[in-house]
Parts: sequence; structure tokens; C-alpha cells
Amino acid sequence: MFPKPSPINDMPRETENKRREIIERFGAEGVIAGARMFDEFRALIIASLPTDLPEEEFKKQLFETIYGPPMEDFLSGKVDDSKVRR
Repeated sequence: MFPKPSPINDMPRETENKRREIIERFGAEGVIAGARMFDEFRALIIASLPTDLPEEEFKKQLFETIYGPPMEDFLSGKVDDSKVRR
């Protein structure tokens, strides 16, 4: 099957259980479940951001909360997938 992922210490137990369940699924069902989970996390992140942010600042904070480094670092090549926190 899949290699056992390293534990994520700040992940709630219910979320960790969902993640483990998705890893064990195959095919389209797993992709759909993963997309739904991402949408749920994104909604939680959006709810945590200040509501009065200008659109560009909102997008920047959303991106950095999800991916870590600023988008400019990805675009410049300063950061690649191997340097993103997992």
C-alpha cells in the first residue's frame, strides 16, 4: 500500500482519522474525498482570516496559510515542493 506518513502533531484526531481513511482509498473515490477535505480546510482557514482584508491581501494570506512560503518564492524558484512544510 502507501508508506506510513509521518505524524502531524497539531492535527485534530478526527482530521487525522479522515486523512488516514483517504490514504487507504484508491481511485476516484479517494480523489473526491481528498478534494472535499481540502475544501473543508480551506473554509476553516477563510473563517480564521480577518473579514476586512483587501482582496489581494486576503488571497496572499490564504495562499501562505495553506502552502507556507509566499507565492513569489515559488515563482522565483527560491522555494520548490521539496522545501514546503508537510
